[in-house]
Amino acid sequence: MKQETHILVVDDEINIRNALVTILEKAGYLAQGADSAESALALMKEAPSDLLITDVRMPRIGGMALVPRIKSLWPATEIIVITAYGSIETAVEAMRLGAYDFLTKPIDRERFSIVVERALDRHRLAAENQNLRHQLETRNRIEEMIGESEAMRRIHHVIGMVAKNDVTILIGGESGTGKELVARAIHQQSQRSNGPFITMNCGALPESLFESELFGYEKGAFSGAVGTKPGRFEMADEGTLFLDELGELPLKAQVDFLRVLETGEFRRLGGKTLITVNTRIIAATNRNLPQLVETGLFREDLFYRINVVPIHLPPLRERREDIPVLLDYFLKEFAQKHRIPLKTLSLPSLRFLVQYHWPGNIRQLRNVIERLVVTVKEHAIQPDHLPDEIRTSVNPGSRMVISLGTPLEDIEREVIRRTLVEVTPHREQAAKLLGISVRSLQYKIKEYGIEL
Repeated sequence: MKQETHILVVDDEINIRNALVTILEKAGYLAQGADSAESALALMKEAPSDLLITDVRMPRIGGMALVPRIKSLWPATEIIVITAYGSIETAVEAMRLGAYDFLTKPIDRERFSIVVERALDRHRLAAENQNLRHQLETRNRIEEMIGESEAMRRIHHVIGMVAKNDVTILIGGESGTGKELVARAIHQQSQRSNGPFITMNCGALPESLFESELFGYEKGAFSGAVGTKPGRFEMADEGTLFLDELGELPLKAQVDFLRVLETGEFRRLGGKTLITVNTRIIAATNRNLPQLVETGLFREDLFYRINVVPIHLPPLRERREDIPVLLDYFLKEFAQKHRIPLKTLSLPSLRFLVQYHWPGNIRQLRNVIERLVVTVKEHAIQPDHLPDEIRTSVNPGSRMVISLGTPLEDIEREVIRRTLVEVTPHREQAAKLLGISVRSLQYKIKEYGIEL
């Protein structure tokens, strides 16, 4: 829609700049002017434009220097350069540097409108393609929520129940357990799936920026606010706002956040107009919020308001039975991604990976497997290929001390029992680790009276 399209005109000649801004505004676009490349860069940092129109000749930083800088910082922004008649070579060079098209002075109004519309068509097409790629990547990442453990079955059941309702959800769990994946899965299965999914990491922002990031700001709201910018709540209207690391939200921001949760209304920073949004909130934290409530670092009323449906994601070490399935998935994913032959894990390597405690959870597992897929030249990944921290931190309790004279059947019974404990309930995986058939394993379990 035109009223949602932002265009920035950069020209040191005020008459030309104002004339172009007026034409664009009459056509229904949101347009503003900048009298220099420096001003343009400042405006772009505040709120990137969809299209930038710049003169080639300007004091200090000219259009030729501005084009590659804009494309490197904001590759999605299309650029049209304006050049004096007779300097076509300069315009062609600007296009080589990343500009979409050029216009010569004096500017023909009809051609100006055509070139602007074509540039914006290209911008919209690129944005749609990027959105499709993002959706595909998101679907692929959500597939990482695999596992046959009881914990994962429960989580999938809860996701299916809450996705169709607009209840507020709080996802808890250690870093790397997949909290954002769960939030995206809920969004994709909800009636808001065609709406935006906006994320905000509360732990990545200084306290002074929370209000402007959540609620946006009006032009002139503070020093440097040279334009109007919507906040995350507004951007997520008719969609989902995912607030990660909620426990890091400052107390002042907690008050404002609670008010919006209760009313669905807010004002931009420096604004007078009351804005109403229809936004679903999914929050996540790796901290103990009840403990923060007790110490006064988190508001009790906000905790109860956000904790309508709690979902806890267990660490990977508490669902080891899912590790072989995840390993198989990541080996296939990264072989396909990097276009190299599929690798396998030797049985000793598999034992190390299953027994490792994975402090970084699925995120760490994913990174380790990608590194192995890319760096190991052999077909089978051996223990020597594994990172030192994995090879040297195997739980000593998983090792057996065998005394001289111990009956062979006692040793076999204990080996089978420990293997079953490691990969429960995957008897197929246990049989593979032991180097016997599933039928033989079942016979041994019955013969030795092994109970789990």
